[in-house]
Amino acid sequence: MPNSQKESLFVLIKSLSKSEKRQFKLYVGRFEGNVNSKFLALFTFLEKSQTYDEQAILKKKIVTKQQLSNLKANLYKQILKSLRLNPAQNNIRIAIREQLDYATILYNKGLYRQSLKLLDKAKILALEHEEKNVAYEIVELEKIIETQYITRSLSSRADELSAEAKKLSIQNVLASKLSNLSLELYGLLLKVGYVKDEKDYEEVTAYFHDRLPEVDINELGFREKLWLYKAHLWYSFLIQDFLSCYKYANKWVDLFYEHKEMIYLNPVFFLKGNHYLLESLFYVKYSSQFKVVLERMEAMVSSKEFPKNDNIASLAFLYTNSNKLNLHFLEGTFAKGEYLVRIVEYGIAKHKDRIDEHHIMLLYYKVACLYFGMGDNKTCIQYLKRIINNKNLKMREDLMCFARVLSLVAHYEAGMDYHLEVQLKSTYKFLLKMDDLHEVQKEMIKFLRNLGNIYPSDLHHEFEKLHAELKKYEDHPYEKRAFLYLDVISWLESHLQNKPVSQIIREKAETLTR
Repeated sequence: MPNSQKESLFVLIKSLSKSEKRQFKLYVGRFEGNVNSKFLALFTFLEKSQTYDEQAILKKKIVTKQQLSNLKANLYKQILKSLRLNPAQNNIRIAIREQLDYATILYNKGLYRQSLKLLDKAKILALEHEEKNVAYEIVELEKIIETQYITRSLSSRADELSAEAKKLSIQNVLASKLSNLSLELYGLLLKVGYVKDEKDYEEVTAYFHDRLPEVDINELGFREKLWLYKAHLWYSFLIQDFLSCYKYANKWVDLFYEHKEMIYLNPVFFLKGNHYLLESLFYVKYSSQFKVVLERMEAMVSSKEFPKNDNIASLAFLYTNSNKLNLHFLEGTFAKGEYLVRIVEYGIAKHKDRIDEHHIMLLYYKVACLYFGMGDNKTCIQYLKRIINNKNLKMREDLMCFARVLSLVAHYEAGMDYHLEVQLKSTYKFLLKMDDLHEVQKEMIKFLRNLGNIYPSDLHHEFEKLHAELKKYEDHPYEKRAFLYLDVISWLESHLQNKPVSQIIREKAETLTR
């Protein structure tokens, strides 16, 4: 049975560019006897296949069933070797590792002087580019060689290497503690979401401060500062302190612009930092700065110097278009953003193997919000169905929750009342199961459940009541999260003022920029 999603070899082959496929065939062809080898035959077959199908491979008699597993492993390894030789894959990190490998070969041959010379060059390169883990490995190998290659300067050299190793060890331990804390906080955000009350806040704050090592910021290198800012950023997200999110995301991005060579060595971290900075600006509704950061990121990504590979292309697509949608939400220019829908649909199809399901659903939610803001509620509902009907998806429940609430509102706006009762029951059941029912959600559900009992003449008054009730939570430290997913206040004001919701949001945006 075809199983292209789970077959790593097939996914790897499909990810290769034309030049990479050509290089692989040249790489294999260099060795006599390999031209007609079984793994090249398997490569050619899979390259032309649309799906991975083992039965089709066996029917071609490329290999027996018993040999297939070993053949796939061999082909996978050969492709990676070919990619490693591709100049497009080269970067400083690989270059340093290569020099360390060469030095190890020379050491094993007893050519100590030549090995030390290479190691010294590699170490300088590693320290210049903040590759302190590999720098520590280099120093440790230098120490081993120095004990076997006796020189007159051994005494001073031993002290020098010992001091270097100690310093690098301290820096690596600190970076490890900070990176561990950053990862743990990010995991906490994905697992339980934002803090929900004072008890959650105290627990997260204690967790953060208990694990945060004491540091002197002036003594930290690029790498340690990066992990420190990341840890503070995740903590700020967890406690919903979005101004602090902006502060630390800004420090993260500024750090890269201060050390521009690090942008090209760590392009993924550069893109992620910009994305979280844009997300923070979106939450604090700072649209003018949002545009500046987005344009600067796009200019950097499209520059000739910026690294190009499949992973970077996927992340650039995701972060650029997600934030372009957010900009239209900030400014209330929903109709102007409709052109992005085709780009998003095409990009999802192109990058689906490298973007996780949660982020794909998040893009669908944003597209649904775009159509809701345009007043096209039926199209909005179609996109929300992709999220609600995704039974195999294990994602943050808050996105599922607000997809259902927005679906209810869109059904009401579209006049599809005959679906509303079933939707209400299903949504309420889901929210109760979540055990994460916020006051904003409770008020929305209560309002929508009572719609059938409200006379048309009383509807305006009921909208006013709900508006007054929800305004209490707009700046509430633990309830304001609801308004990040769905601008219910603006929707209510559009009914009260008899204006399109896009006009309400535009007027608010203009007020903020004055």
